[in-house]
Amino acid sequence: MTSKALASAIDELRTLVAFDTTSRNSNLDLIDYVEGKLSALGARCERILSADGCKANLHAVFGPEIDGGIVLSGHTDVVPVDGQPWTTDPWDLTEKDGFLYGRGTCDMKGFSACILALAPDIAAADLKRPVHIALSYDEEVGCLGAPAMIDEIMKGAYKPQTVVVGEPTDMQVVTAHKGLFSMVVKLRGKEAHSSLVNDGACAVTHAIPLMQYLVDQAEAMKLAAPADSPFDPPHGTLTIGEVKGGTALNILALDAEFGALMRPCPWDNPRAVEAGLRERAAGVEAKMRESAPNASVTVEIRSSVPAFAPEEDGRAEQLARQLTGDNSTRVVSYGTEAGQFQAAGLSVVVCGPGSIEQAHQPDEFVAIDQLEQCCVFLEKMVRGLEG
Repeated sequence: MTSKALASAIDELRTLVAFDTTSRNSNLDLIDYVEGKLSALGARCERILSADGCKANLHAVFGPEIDGGIVLSGHTDVVPVDGQPWTTDPWDLTEKDGFLYGRGTCDMKGFSACILALAPDIAAADLKRPVHIALSYDEEVGCLGAPAMIDEIMKGAYKPQTVVVGEPTDMQVVTAHKGLFSMVVKLRGKEAHSSLVNDGACAVTHAIPLMQYLVDQAEAMKLAAPADSPFDPPHGTLTIGEVKGGTALNILALDAEFGALMRPCPWDNPRAVEAGLRERAAGVEAKMRESAPNASVTVEIRSSVPAFAPEEDGRAEQLARQLTGDNSTRVVSYGTEAGQFQAAGLSVVVCGPGSIEQAHQPDEFVAIDQLEQCCVFLEKMVRGLEG
């Protein structure tokens, strides 16, 4: 099936790619552009700003002011291109052999471009239920922007019912994924000559039992996985990816720091792991203060993205299957904002154009056929919402 909106979707993608919305940058120019287009079509638009005002989520609504609408969710930020061997300009959409190259084409401005291409049809339709468009910031650095927007949506006078998160899935239906939970532990001890261990507190040495606790928890997560787990690997993971500390072999280290990343399955409990770590950190701090009264151990949560769990007879899943014809069971190990929407009580599915294998890569691309499938998906959705 062909889509009359495809050419417009490609044009919109060219515009969106040209905005350098790497997570370290502001996304306000892109938000200005999108809000202007949607407002001109009659959408009711609301910005939810970041604390510093440099970034914004955008929530736009078409249709009647009633409960039961559909949310089309995407993020506006992209990962850096620094140091990647691109053969095309990452900020200038390049078409070649049925593919469109540029940063964000796959992850995930392609989905947003399709929404913008269909926006005139959405605005003109006799909608019986509203269509919400939810574009977030800072998804790539821990899904930091979406929670505030979801809170505003759920506090609104009329609440949606289902959510389609348009992350790249090759337009196949994804019904579950792992979460993301990251922690940074910082220890401040007291320097001393290594022969005088009672005169100081080595931050590196005292960090070891805390790291060992996390290693043990990673092993426990392996054992907790059910035999029929659909994930690959079948269990949640917990890794220590960064360790800092010390200045010389013969000096008790003043500082130590390490970072850990957990990718929990829906049955894992990252907050319980955090609680166990904090309990042990308090014990380590007390031990360090026996010889270093000003010693400290802090645990900082950098990101907390809940896993996305399968729903029994989920309305969003049923909708996506009707629109795509895909009846396969499929889960992924990467994280999205789906778990955050689900935690708010909404029915969620992940389905969008492009392959996750292209995300974050040099010469990132999306197939034109994938955009067309997405446009058809949205066209069918709009027709289904009409009287």
